[in-house]
Parts: sequence; structure tokens; C-alpha cells
Amino acid sequence: MADILIEGPGHPAREIVRAWDRHLSRDRRRSPHTVRAYLATAHRLIDFLAEHLGGAVDGKALGGLSAADLRAYLARRRAEGLGNSSASRELSAVRGFIGFAIGETGGEGGMPRLKGPRRPRSVPRPISPDEAVSLAEEVGEDASAPWIAARDQAVLLLLYGSGLRVAEALGLTGAALPLGEALVVTGKRSKTRVVPLLAPVREAILSYLSLSPWSVSKDEPLFRGARGGPLNGELIRRVVRKARVRLGLSERTTPHALRHSFATHLLGRGADLRSLQELLGHASLSSTQIYTAVDTAHLMDVYRNAHPRA
Repeated sequence: MADILIEGPGHPAREIVRAWDRHLSRDRRRSPHTVRAYLATAHRLIDFLAEHLGGAVDGKALGGLSAADLRAYLARRRAEGLGNSSASRELSAVRGFIGFAIGETGGEGGMPRLKGPRRPRSVPRPISPDEAVSLAEEVGEDASAPWIAARDQAVLLLLYGSGLRVAEALGLTGAALPLGEALVVTGKRSKTRVVPLLAPVREAILSYLSLSPWSVSKDEPLFRGARGGPLNGELIRRVVRKARVRLGLSERTTPHALRHSFATHLLGRGADLRSLQELLGHASLSSTQIYTAVDTAHLMDVYRNAHPRA
């Protein structure tokens, strides 16, 4: 279970938060990061309601909330500097918590109808295949040892070649060995999927393993830190930031942009959305559909750059 971040004064609703923690972690299999964020929101809501309603907060109070109560809470959070996207996520967490509280306490109330703030639909910004390869080759420039340079290059090629999230790549263990033409990956909510492992990516990983001073057993991480522990994702983001400056690439060149590029380039070569959804591990097809907008944007860029009248 995730650590509860905000305790504050005692309220009966705190016990409901603990039960929600168990539900999110065990039953819903949410990531530790998501659980921590949701619990923090629940405790903030309880603290606000204690002041707003003027008394102890329990399951009955949560079940009796009105839309005006939630608007007041969001107004407080917006005054604290919360933007539209964050406010939308906050409202989603509040809805989940209140719905759970009503179910736990057997209440008859329902979730107040409240329209959340509009979130702009951002379009992922891919980088070109040449930029992706150059980035992977450049990250080793500051490495303190050849095996670390090989490791960083292998990780980035894996992100671009197989469309993995950073956490998915760093979550690989020795159970993935020996490497073949495909890789079984554990993604969000502990869901597994099979992704292709291209020959250049496979060779990069094998090169790293041949240089690494650490042996890899089935239960140990495939990619190791300098002292042999699990590799931290922030380290990968840091070396990418340095490499993109040396290459003169834009700030949108991030490790996650390599996953976007994987999806966009496949779509541009004729991959269908359903197949792409499976490869990316998206729970909903709507998450994958944003890449059609990316492809259209790319075509418009080509048109504007090439057409004499554009």
C-alpha cells in the first residue's frame, strides 16, 4: 500500500481513506504514484470540509456533499495555483473517493453533478528517426564508464524501437533473457503485453550486458545503476537533457518523446490504430487516436515547408 501523505486532525473519514488506499493498491492495481496522489487529494478534501462544514468529517458528510461544496473546494485549489489539467485530475480523484465512501458506508447519496474544467487536448510532439538515433548515440558522452554509456544507449533505443514507457523499460528483469524477437512487458496496472524487439535494439542490450560488471538473475533488474541497484528514471531524463543541448534539439526531446515517435512513425507507415493500441498498452482506443492528429500535423508541416504557396 502507498504511504498516506497527509494525516492532519482526526476525522472518521480518515479510516475511509485507508480503506480506499487498500482498494486502489490491491483491487484496482493503481501505480504507487497514482495512489499517493489520490490519497493526498482525499486528505486535502477532508481538511477543507472540516473548515467548510464546521465539524468532523465522516462518511455521512461525504455522501451529503453538494455541487456547491465541490465548487468551493475547487475554487480553493485554483486559488492555490492549480491549473486546468491539474484541477481536472483533482476532481477525478475527488469523485472516486466520494463514490468509494458512499459505497463503504452504505449511504444513499450520489455524486453531485459537476462539470470539470476543460482540458486542452495536447498533441504529442514526436522527433525524427535520425534525431532519435543521434540522441541514443550521444547520451554516452558523459558516462563515467563504457558499460554505463552502453546502458543508456540501450535504454533509449528500447524506448524508440519498442515504444516502451521509461518505467516499463527500467522494470525489465533478467526474466527477459535470453532475448528473442519479442519482449513481454509489464505496463500500467500490472498488465502485460508483447512488443517487438528489433535486431539493433537487441544488439544494443546485449552489448550493454557484455560490458556490465553486474550479473543478472531472473529477479534482478536488467538495467542497473552505477552501484548495482535499480536504474532511476530521473537519471535517464537527466542524460537526455544534456545530450539534446549538445545536439541542438528542442526541449520537447525527452525520453517519453521517443515513445511518441515510435507510435507516430508506425502510424505513418500504415499501422492500424488497434494494433498500435496493443503495442502501446493503452487501455482505451481514444488514448491511441491522438496519434492520428500527430500524423495530420506532420503532413501539414511537410506541406507548409514544401509548397511554394504555403
